[in-house]
Amino acid sequence: MGGYIKEVSWGVPNMSTKAKVSPTKTQELAYEFKVKDAMTAEIISVSPKNTMDDVRKLLQNERISGLPVLDRGKLVGIISIDNFIDCIMSGRIDEIVENNMTTKVESLYSDEPLIHAISKFDKLGYGRFPVLEHETGKLVGVITKGDIIKCLLQKLEINYHMEEIQRYRASHIFEDIKSDKTTLTLNYKIKGGDYKHAGEQSGYLKVNLLRLGISPPVARRVIVASCEAEMNIIIFSKGGEISARVEEDRIRVNAIDNGPGIEDIKKAMQPGFSTAPDWVREMGFGAGMGLPNIENCADEMKIDSKPGEGTNLEFSVFMER
Repeated sequence: MGGYIKEVSWGVPNMSTKAKVSPTKTQELAYEFKVKDAMTAEIISVSPKNTMDDVRKLLQNERISGLPVLDRGKLVGIISIDNFIDCIMSGRIDEIVENNMTTKVESLYSDEPLIHAISKFDKLGYGRFPVLEHETGKLVGVITKGDIIKCLLQKLEINYHMEEIQRYRASHIFEDIKSDKTTLTLNYKIKGGDYKHAGEQSGYLKVNLLRLGISPPVARRVIVASCEAEMNIIIFSKGGEISARVEEDRIRVNAIDNGPGIEDIKKAMQPGFSTAPDWVREMGFGAGMGLPNIENCADEMKIDSKPGEGTNLEFSVFMER
């Protein structure tokens, strides 16, 4: 395997020399939750044959800024507040929805990680997204920025006291074990192409690290990086494994896959670079931030990859002292 980042020829600086910006609890939860955990399942919609005056009444009475347009249960468009204002300004309040709706609809899937919804809101600037079921394409909800904030705040409140109690060093795990070096290893199999369960194995790792007494800030950095590594295995390979070794001074994670390998590691480390196909990007995956996010969370990171032979990514997060 190759050396730490400062030693390899493509010149990405060693993370131990950079100022660390630890992920926040909110960011960790955004990886842990799915879109369905935050969405509103009660759907208020209109049909293509409703008038824009019908839309006006719904927007006013329900205090919302947009509506999905359903035709026989199928999502065919969106009426946004911009569509409505344009209609009012043009004196077309009596026209039907079909003539004023936006037909190119950006949507989310209910089983996507919530972090993808946050990225999409940030990138596109929309006020809401319809949420579809992956298998059927059926509209199952609507999500807004307010829904996301409410979901995260509720979880933060629940976890606050528990996290405060758990803020202590993890080295006690090893105090009663007499050996020159003690390591606890946790292994998780990852199935390639299993987008529906993306992030689940990292969720199990999180639970186990906290049960072992790993401090929440350390566990948080491990889990955000592990989630990114897990999604890379799902997107780019037929499958692989993530193993986490809990040592006295660090947590060392290996993400190994049997995928096509990385042809240009330096390019792959650039934010936004991705070789994911369009259909994967449309599902919210493959935005090209996986390796940069892992690098940001880790104290040490190294990659061993050869085209046609898969990839072995290793990163370490040091215990708090």
